[in-house]
Amino acid sequence: VQLQASGGGLVQAGGSLRLSCTASGDTFSNYVVGWFRQAPGKGREFVAAIRWNSRHTYYADFVNGRFTTSRDNAKTSVYLQMNSLQPEDTAVYYCAASRSIIVSTYRNVNGYNYWGQGTQVTVSS
Repeated sequence: VQLQASGGGLVQAGGSLRLSCTASGDTFSNYVVGWFRQAPGKGREFVAAIRWNSRHTYYADFVNGRFTTSRDNAKTSVYLQMNSLQPEDTAVYYCAASRSIIVSTYRNVNGYNYWGQGTQVTVSS
């Protein structure tokens, strides 16, 4: 499966963005789709994940109810709705997918087989 992340941009603090992750070459059925981000000079960190079949979602503690990940019924897109954005949310955001990942590794970059190219999110103060 190939992943395409989109929807990033420049937003003021307190604003919102909706990121999309679109699959090609396969559908997201039976996948776990994760969102990660990487700020300049930092490692890639887990943001959220959704298990396609069950729709169960998982979030990093720093999300604190501000972000929501969801899927479409066509099995080709996953979304990350980000509200109340803050300057510390500035990063490149990536989507990733895996069919074989287990719950204990959802938050681990090494658990995912497929990665999109990333989309820049910049939050100004």
